[in-house]
Amino acid sequence: MKCSPHFPLLARLGQYRSREVQRTCSLEARIKSVVQSYLEGVKTGVWQLAQASEAVQGAREALGQAHGLLQGTAEAMQTLRPLREQVAQHKQLQVLSQLLPRLWAVPATVAHARSLIDARQLLEAYVCLRELEQLQEETWAPLGGLELPVFEGLGPLAEALGQAVEAAAGAAGQLAREDPAQLVAAVRVAEVDAGYTASLELAPRDWRQRCLQALQEGLDRTHFGTPLLPQPGALAGWLEALRVALPAELSIAEALVAPCCPPYYKVVQLWAHTLHSGLRRCLQQLLGGPELGAADAFTLLHWVLHVYLGPEMMGSLELGPEADVSQLEPLLTPENIEQLEATFVAQIQANVTQWLQKALDGEVAEWNREQEPGTDSSGFYHSPMPAIVLQVGGKRPGRWEAPRGKGEEKRTWTLLMTTRCCLQILEENIRVSSLVSKSLQLRVQGMALSELGTFLRSFSDALIRFSRDHARGETMAPRYVPYLLATLNHQSALSSSVSVLQPDGAASGALAPVETALDELQRRICRLVLEALLAELQPLFAALPSRRWLSSPELLDNVCERTAHVCQDFRRVRNPAAQLLLAEAERTVVLQYLRALMQGRLVCRGADERTQAAERLQHDAAQLRELFLGLGLEESVQCAPVLLALRDLLNLRDPVLLGLEVAGLRQKFPDVSEDHVSALLDLRGDVSREQRLAALSSLQAGPQPSPSAGRRALFSLVPAPAPALSSCLPSGPCS
Repeated sequence: MKCSPHFPLLARLGQYRSREVQRTCSLEARIKSVVQSYLEGVKTGVWQLAQASEAVQGAREALGQAHGLLQGTAEAMQTLRPLREQVAQHKQLQVLSQLLPRLWAVPATVAHARSLIDARQLLEAYVCLRELEQLQEETWAPLGGLELPVFEGLGPLAEALGQAVEAAAGAAGQLAREDPAQLVAAVRVAEVDAGYTASLELAPRDWRQRCLQALQEGLDRTHFGTPLLPQPGALAGWLEALRVALPAELSIAEALVAPCCPPYYKVVQLWAHTLHSGLRRCLQQLLGGPELGAADAFTLLHWVLHVYLGPEMMGSLELGPEADVSQLEPLLTPENIEQLEATFVAQIQANVTQWLQKALDGEVAEWNREQEPGTDSSGFYHSPMPAIVLQVGGKRPGRWEAPRGKGEEKRTWTLLMTTRCCLQILEENIRVSSLVSKSLQLRVQGMALSELGTFLRSFSDALIRFSRDHARGETMAPRYVPYLLATLNHQSALSSSVSVLQPDGAASGALAPVETALDELQRRICRLVLEALLAELQPLFAALPSRRWLSSPELLDNVCERTAHVCQDFRRVRNPAAQLLLAEAERTVVLQYLRALMQGRLVCRGADERTQAAERLQHDAAQLRELFLGLGLEESVQCAPVLLALRDLLNLRDPVLLGLEVAGLRQKFPDVSEDHVSALLDLRGDVSREQRLAALSSLQAGPQPSPSAGRRALFSLVPAPAPALSSCLPSGPCS
């Protein structure tokens, strides 16, 4: 039946159903196949488990049977233990029976080995020791580690041989010269034993290390075994002996000891390092003991810093590079060097201080003597102080010698109290200290300058006390001025010699404080001498000017007589101090003359008295000039010509021209003031107020004086009385 065209889906429904049925059948077939495959695998696994269970059960039964058999065997072995012990004892007895002759010989062999050690036959003794130790090993294993009493002497024998090896190594230097075979034998014993490995559980002997240690200890004991006692002067000899001995020891080590030892011993290096270490330890012990003297401190510093590493010792070209110790720890630390330098400087300073103080005390004691100071061959004043400070005599308490090397001359430096000059000795100390280090040289120079400065200050203070006591009358000094002049000679001698304290290359201003102190000392001595001169002259100048002065030269004659009496001893003073003192004395006299003129004690009554005063000034100027020329003062440095300028001012007849004369006076003497001019005008006695004002105006209005380096102050040192108000200018000091 054909389907209607209106129902197409119904026509295909059968086809769809058929396809779904086929698909379902295919899926069911696949599922059945997979399930069947799984079931077969499970069945196979169950069968295999059953088989394994049967096998495990069989193994358990076999193990049970084996356990039973083992228990039976253990019981059988327990019954065989006594038999096994008998077998072991039989074997031990068999070994002992075989070794019995050798065992009986062990005591004799030990005794023989000891005799060989005593005879210094070390190789033969070592062979005997090895044979005995080998026999001990042969018996040790068979006996199950049992130690036989017969071998109890092997330990002491080995120790005795080790000590013999150490003793030979400790005397390596001597043996290398006298019996090198014994040294070689000792080293070979140590080396052979180092390669021997014992089967017994014995402590290692380490004879090689003991041998090396003995080499070092023996060398150290030879040179540094005896403690060094810091006796004065002993250190220099000890260091000199080391300077010779240490290079010789290194040469012996290189030539004789090194061939007797293996190369890896590095004998020369070992020798050098051992000697260096021992020397350093010994020096540190020395510095830790009592303080060294100045000579020993200098010697040690110079030796360590310059000799030890120099070409004379460890830096010698004859020694190989193995002997180089420059990279090792230095013998002296910076603190040690500082300590030694401080010791050296402090002890020299103490001696110098004591020495100069004694010189000063002796000088001060001389000042109160009734006799004049002694004179030298040239006629100049001289006293004991230069004999101590500049020309010292006496015993030399100590000296040091610079280390001597090949081709060097022997040089000896004296510390203190020698027959040389003080400054020369100080200069010598400065120069010698430069052989050690620049720092020591600077410290010694600073000490010398400081002590000299302190001495100069003490000297100056002593002069002040001497002058004060003399002025008060507390002490009698009959030769007061001569001893002051003698001290001026001392100052001159020191000034001319102080330059030796400045070494070459030192700072140029180092001597400035001492030179300043010397200049101040010179000024002080001159001032004290001039004060003594003033004490003589002031009573005389109290009557000048006066009517008596106008009519008679007696007053100035007395002044010149007193001045000549004081200044006649100036010839006992060395130049240039004598010229300086004469110049200052002449200026002092002139200043006192000017001071007297400025006091207003005299007013001229007329032209005749002014003429007399002018002539008196001219005569006095000439008399003073002749006096000091006779005493040796050059005319060019005299101040008396100022009296001639004042003469012209007094001798002027027309007061109207006073302004020109005053201006001329200002040109010659720039330090003249209005007060001085006013006092001189008062002396004239004929100057009106208008003329005075005109003259003083010219003093200010005139040309400024030309500078002159050689012009000395005069009027500025002379006080003038305050002028009357009528004489003051509007711009003057009274305004």
